[in-house]
Amino acid sequence: MNIQWYPGHMTKTKRMMQENISLVDIVIELVDARIPYSSKNPDIDDLAKNKYRMILLNKCDLAEENATVLWEKYYKQKGFAVMQLNALKGTGISQVTASARELMQEKIQKQKARGRLFVPIRSMIVGIPNVGKSTFINQYVGKTTAKTGDKPGVTRGKQWIKLKKDFELLDTPGILWPKFDDKEVGLKLAFTGAVNDDILDLTTLATELINHLVIRHSQCLQKRYQITFDTIEQPHVILKQIAVARGFKQKGGDADLDRAAKILLDEYRGGKLGKITLELPEELEG
Repeated sequence: MNIQWYPGHMTKTKRMMQENISLVDIVIELVDARIPYSSKNPDIDDLAKNKYRMILLNKCDLAEENATVLWEKYYKQKGFAVMQLNALKGTGISQVTASARELMQEKIQKQKARGRLFVPIRSMIVGIPNVGKSTFINQYVGKTTAKTGDKPGVTRGKQWIKLKKDFELLDTPGILWPKFDDKEVGLKLAFTGAVNDDILDLTTLATELINHLVIRHSQCLQKRYQITFDTIEQPHVILKQIAVARGFKQKGGDADLDRAAKILLDEYRGGKLGKITLELPEELEG
């Protein structure tokens, strides 16, 4: 299953980011803690050259704690300021301002030494669709200022948001990159909802997800759906077991695989299968 999704508004978004990058000091990137590598947009590294960088590992409540610690260490070693975040509950948000001020401390002191008394911190917040940027901003500000939704592509235009007297945030729409060179990256983005479901074959996507889960998380499937299977079982057979266990039938009595696929994807995305991380830093080596 080869996944590509780059609608026209993303081209406009990238252009807008390029036009506005000179206005900011810090680029804050939200990534999905379940797929911290696959959800990090490689185009941002080029866009944000010579800027202070921050990575927020969002949805950490849906990921394995030990794995998230490894990813935090991985990105810190690459020079990023890194924080774990649960934007939905607001966990970790209070640390963002302090971390931004710490990054800017030397620059602020130099500006003040030149006689500039007020030095605002301006940040751009970026991330893939459906990673939780709008939820993060709403929690950060303390009131609803950005649209939120469970479909990718809700935020369509830029907006400046004043968070503190000296702290401003430029929100941008969720953006992917034009071509996923690695098929696995595209799949993981689709599993977590970063790619629009409307362009996908959800039954095939669900079998691909099962393929990933049986390697390290087969017990999550077995426990959630009260089924048993051998880890060498074909994924479509396991999907059929899920359909049967849930009583999903088509007219005529055959198992409704489409409905089982949708339920599996929804329950994975909602954390109902448990805390599941789909990639680890050690897998990037070599």
